[in-house]
Amino acid sequence: MYPDTTPNTARPNAPMTDDEAAAEAARIIADAYRPAPQTPTAHRDDTPVPAYGSAPPVAQPGRPPMSQGATDASVLMLAGGASTAMIGGTASVLMYVSQFADPIVCAIVFGAPTALVLALARLAKKAKPAPEIHHHYEGPVHQDQRTVHSRTTGVWAKTVNQQ
Repeated sequence: MYPDTTPNTARPNAPMTDDEAAAEAARIIADAYRPAPQTPTAHRDDTPVPAYGSAPPVAQPGRPPMSQGATDASVLMLAGGASTAMIGGTASVLMYVSQFADPIVCAIVFGAPTALVLALARLAKKAKPAPEIHHHYEGPVHQDQRTVHSRTTGVWAKTVNQQ
């Protein structure tokens, strides 16, 4: 099936003859076109990845890693900036096209919806219901839900804890 691939043992350092070179070329071509089960081209490591390790986390491309609150605030700031730019652009186009629009009237007309939306957003944020907390225990359990208020004052830090 494949050409003879025996090495030239009679003359180890001698150059190949034309017949040997043709046989070697045929062997290389046959190896390149050999079916996949005989020559694996990939390896998959299915060992489970540890839950934790000594390697530090690596930041991924895109937004930098931050807390959920910081992410929410940055999205809110981006949306506010985009809406401000759109409203300002619309007002400036209107003033340029009309050639006699009053800037104060434009500020009132275009600023009122933005102020209304921001006020409604603050009200909606404060009106969120408290999250439900579910605890599931088996066996005898003692729960202590006291709240401790801590206050640290002074140059030499005196801490007072009150229940």
